[in-house]
Amino acid sequence: MKILVIGHSVEDHIHQNNEEEVKPGGIYYSVLGLTKIVAVDDEIHLVTALQKSNQHLFSDIYDKINKKNISWVDEIPKVHLIIHESEERTECYENISKNLDIDFSALSGFEGILINMITGYDITLEQLKKIRRNFSGMIYLDVHSLSRGITENKTRVFRQITNFNEWASCADFIQANQLEVKTLSNREDEFDISSEILKFETKALIVTKGDKGASVYFKPSEKIEHIHVPAEKVKSVNKVGCGDIFGSVFFYTYLKSKNIKESLVTANSAAGKIAATNNLNEIKF
Repeated sequence: MKILVIGHSVEDHIHQNNEEEVKPGGIYYSVLGLTKIVAVDDEIHLVTALQKSNQHLFSDIYDKINKKNISWVDEIPKVHLIIHESEERTECYENISKNLDIDFSALSGFEGILINMITGYDITLEQLKKIRRNFSGMIYLDVHSLSRGITENKTRVFRQITNFNEWASCADFIQANQLEVKTLSNREDEFDISSEILKFETKALIVTKGDKGASVYFKPSEKIEHIHVPAEKVKSVNKVGCGDIFGSVFFYTYLKSKNIKESLVTANSAAGKIAATNNLNEIKF
């Protein structure tokens, strides 16, 4: 199986407990999740951009995949993540990159395309529409920073996504966390939001909820079904990358099994393992 991953690579500056740590971030975590679960004969291809001076941050994972669609830029985005104990993290950006270049003629060879809107500028709506026109397989869209506008001081703030129905109509699966999901619609209730999203032939809306677990809404017939799984009971030491890895594991599991509940349970377990460790190399799903 061949999977194409699309999203910005970023240099994370994680601020927590009065300390700052520089780590690879962004689409790195989506790719990491896939490398931990794919079979030996599967292929992961990546569309992203890197800069020469910090490519070493990503090499442990990117050296395991097909890199022919990686481009080079002077500077990739730098993100300052300020971690809070009991509320959503604060995000401040430097060097927001332009949208990535997509080879639309080469999409037919993939079984699935995972798009993670790491910066919110990874691809444009017109690019997504063109991907949909040129690709008949499954598309997974993680809303991520598409849900956030940007202030003059480069802080990201939640706001309703303009014309999200057009984004939704191009994706088979949509993932958002419990705050991002409220930017998809002017409705407040999660079930009502899912009812609106699933009108556009989207197969499922997945909502990740941190220590409250994860939910999926889907419509196998006339009635919307809802499955919720509680979070894994772990001591959380890491709050970065969990949702990204959740998404890539969910999507891969679904491509293999075509079973939404199995995909949700497997992804939830993977996210719990990420939350419980600071040593990503030790993780096994």
